[in-house]
Amino acid sequence: MEKHPLVGIMVTKRKSRKRILGIYQRYHNLNLKLYVFTPADIHWKERRIIGLSLKNGIWKQSSFPFPHVVYNQCFNKKLVTIQRLEKAIGRNKCFNSINFFNKWHVYNQLKQSNLKTYVPDTFIYNEVNISELLEKYKLIFIKPSYGAKGKSVYRVELTDNGDTHISLHSLAPRYICRKNEDIQEKLDVLNLKKYMVQQGIRMSQFDHQYFDIRVLVQKGILGEWTVSAITSRLAYEHYFNTSMCETIYDVVEILPQICSPDKINEILRSLHEISIQAAQETETLMGSLGELSVDFAIDEQSKLWIIELNGKPQKNIYKELKCYRRKIYSRPLDYAYYLSQ
Repeated sequence: MEKHPLVGIMVTKRKSRKRILGIYQRYHNLNLKLYVFTPADIHWKERRIIGLSLKNGIWKQSSFPFPHVVYNQCFNKKLVTIQRLEKAIGRNKCFNSINFFNKWHVYNQLKQSNLKTYVPDTFIYNEVNISELLEKYKLIFIKPSYGAKGKSVYRVELTDNGDTHISLHSLAPRYICRKNEDIQEKLDVLNLKKYMVQQGIRMSQFDHQYFDIRVLVQKGILGEWTVSAITSRLAYEHYFNTSMCETIYDVVEILPQICSPDKINEILRSLHEISIQAAQETETLMGSLGELSVDFAIDEQSKLWIIELNGKPQKNIYKELKCYRRKIYSRPLDYAYYLSQ
């Protein structure tokens, strides 16, 4: 085992095994054996797993013993399979146990830490008066507690003439609530039960387009959090949803366009420090993690705000930025190797 730890990557669907294994196999150079499996492939009684491996360019489906470490790539909220696996292979030998984060729980964790000044005010939707929040902030976002890729995130803005614009993805309003109409009635139609409300940040723009900053934080061969990539997702023109992005930039291409030279190093240093601390805080809440991403906005005064954290960062956004590819795919296996030792 010291020489050849067995690492299993757990995925949701069998049809994705080949693609995922191909990528991770290509980018690591460690002395470990790798296979991919789904929860349905685990034979608990026999303590065997039907997995797919790749050796010398040949794909092979075989029966494997339980791995020494499991890298969880299933997008999950529940711990049942992970807990059962850890009972078999050892505590903290599975990482990314829960990677579908409850954004409300993460917000509360960060709000109680010394990162609280970077977190916008956030509330549970059905516990607040939306009209009062709009009066206070003029701009709010209403988003699902469990959400991904910017789906079903509403931008709600109180305009100077007293009308309220409700937008989805693009800035053009889907609904307009006139000054004398009840905003709550308009919103009730949208069925926003498990939603939260976040103070809107007036974001800096690049070429009149909205962008965010995504910091990918991963653990490496020493088992410590480290920043792997800092990129910016540029939304399409007239869109606020950066998940539907037109272009991905390295952040160092964007920062000189929006802030003064003396501010750039300070922002980069803050992005590193805040992201690593946010990862540590989230891990105390979620259990063993090996990677996550922290999404930031920069406001018009060049202040950083944490918009949200993602437990299963999209890695296909880095395909144009080849300088990051090896690092982002090799680090989870470096960490798996560390856990195996």
